[in-house]
Amino acid sequence: MSCPIVELTKQLISCPSISPDDAGCQVILISRLKRIGFTIEPMNIGDTKNFWAWRGHGKSLVFSGHTDVVPTGDLKYWMYPPFELTMQNGMLFGRGVADMKGALAAMIIAAERFLMIYPRHKGRLAFLITSDEEGSGKNGTIKVVEKLIARHETLDYCLLGEPTSIQTVGDVIKNGRRGSITANLHIQGLQGHIAYPHLADNPIHHAISILHELLLTQWDTGNEFFSPTCMQISNIKAGTGASNIIPGDCFIKLNFRFSPQLTEILIQQRVQELCNRHDFHYNITWQSIRKPFLTINGDLIDVVVKTIEHYTNCAPKILTTGGTSDGYFFKKIGAQVVELGLVNATIHQSNECIRASDLQVLSRMYQRIMEKLIM
Repeated sequence: MSCPIVELTKQLISCPSISPDDAGCQVILISRLKRIGFTIEPMNIGDTKNFWAWRGHGKSLVFSGHTDVVPTGDLKYWMYPPFELTMQNGMLFGRGVADMKGALAAMIIAAERFLMIYPRHKGRLAFLITSDEEGSGKNGTIKVVEKLIARHETLDYCLLGEPTSIQTVGDVIKNGRRGSITANLHIQGLQGHIAYPHLADNPIHHAISILHELLLTQWDTGNEFFSPTCMQISNIKAGTGASNIIPGDCFIKLNFRFSPQLTEILIQQRVQELCNRHDFHYNITWQSIRKPFLTINGDLIDVVVKTIEHYTNCAPKILTTGGTSDGYFFKKIGAQVVELGLVNATIHQSNECIRASDLQVLSRMYQRIMEKLIM
């Protein structure tokens, strides 16, 4: 593994940075960036490590990513140690290699090559890195962007290294994401003996009726950029484990991935109205609210598309599918936002892996984007 980009990826993988623990990743990245003239501003908040780094002046091109990874799960399903980068038959294995330590290495190597050729580039090249994207995110990118807004920073372009590709690097990019909101629904019943249901009130039965209605609801029809709003049930908890007790309460967690055809306020109102039509006692709280965002056109998306065509001879699909990302926070500061990263086939799985050659391709793409926007 003598290749510089693979070596840097290896260093990052060796840090067991399960969210929000950075485990030393940012020390490695900061050291590389300082070496090539970046000003580094740590913005650590609570258990989350963040840093903002920049070099130059003028229009800002920000590369953003996260050093945290999801847990490994049961190690018996891993062919190789998850926190040791392993190469086999041209593939690189390790937790976070696709999501997204490989992309972070590609960004750093791209910046080093770019600055070797263009030490007096005309714009500002910047990095915003967090250790809490896979977790709550409450002290991550959102807080750094809030600080930048408070001091009247302007950001023009933001490229996130999230793993957007499906089969080959650059076959899919993301120019937006759906919004996300989570409902915690508590239905109160009355515990009792299962043989005497008239002396109890079964909250599971109430839950079935409201969930049936929620699942049949068409929230919207989407639009040319976004698929229709989707509701999914992620958790249901009720009962004591005994077979002769009617439970006293039932907890349900619902998640809505919503298009701009709806707002989080409208979703809350409609769910509340549905619940109110049913004869049961409940309370509901809402969390993890992110609004949808979209970059329809602009210099960034044009440059990214042309860069991918240059290296692959194919135009990428431009989609808004998948989960949420930190791109939403950059839209709040007025930046054009595009996501371009590695193949996502194995992210969050055991034996997460990428093709080693994809690292080089992605890094060259990142370098060319720098050249086209701030050379």
